[in-house]
Amino acid sequence: MSVTQTPAYTALTRRPDTSIDHPDISIAIVNWNTRDLLLDALNSIYSDTSGPNLEVFVVDNNSSDGSAAAVAERFPQVILAANTTNAGYAAGNNQAIKQAKAPYILLLNPDVVVPKDTFAKAIAFMDAHPDAGASGIRLIHPDGRIQRSVRGFPTPLAIIWELTGLAALFPQSRLFGAYRMTWFAYDTAAEVDQPMGTFLLIRRSALDAVGMMDEQFPIFFNEVDWCLRCKRSGWKIYFDPGAQIVHYGGSSTAQVGPAMAWESRRGLLQFYNKHYRLPWFWPLRAAISAASWPHAWLQAHRRSK
Repeated sequence: MSVTQTPAYTALTRRPDTSIDHPDISIAIVNWNTRDLLLDALNSIYSDTSGPNLEVFVVDNNSSDGSAAAVAERFPQVILAANTTNAGYAAGNNQAIKQAKAPYILLLNPDVVVPKDTFAKAIAFMDAHPDAGASGIRLIHPDGRIQRSVRGFPTPLAIIWELTGLAALFPQSRLFGAYRMTWFAYDTAAEVDQPMGTFLLIRRSALDAVGMMDEQFPIFFNEVDWCLRCKRSGWKIYFDPGAQIVHYGGSSTAQVGPAMAWESRRGLLQFYNKHYRLPWFWPLRAAISAASWPHAWLQAHRRSK
């Protein structure tokens, strides 16, 4: 399937001599100015020569650090798009998804290192859970600490607890900690709302039923939106503790940290405009909107320091 051409997009280059006709997993990596981390990630991916058959897509969003050229030179088997503008995370993933062939599609960040057997373990978990539309795995900080990578959906009430400080005051409460899930144990498989999009393994049949990433969420809340639509379509989403990756975290967004604080708030309010439009949500939405912008200003101020 060809990618629709727009001014922001570059066609993905599928090389006939290196493409796999029947991959087990299609990996989509959207990159912006993380050249060295991206190359390390690709090196770890291809070092597992005994794993499942892979096709790897890299969509580079107009990086200025030579990312696209480095990938083309060092990893000619990668299916590469070098966009002439920053098309955003959601649009970049959709570029890859439109050409992906495998029964499983993995959305993967470029700032990760993938241990051997990770893909095989993740696919085995999905095979064992045919009701799973998607799953996430354990994310590990470079120093070995577990990264808190599972959250609940950001319902208006859950965000109210965050903004009022009750979530921080009662971190083990399943009511007040409903959004960040600070009580969640990362050693047991469980059905969850939204694993972090750093590693989100999606079943092709679920993707066909739910649809692709919504590009009205260019950076934040696109995977949250997709997970909510997935669950509303009758699929389950799981956390799988049996596989893990090392995640450096925030490598792209940290380059424009203050702007990302504002973008995150815009994404949240857009999420509410889409999913919480009924009248009984309006008072909570109004309160969150009023509180969100001062909170975003404070975050932006801190990040600028």
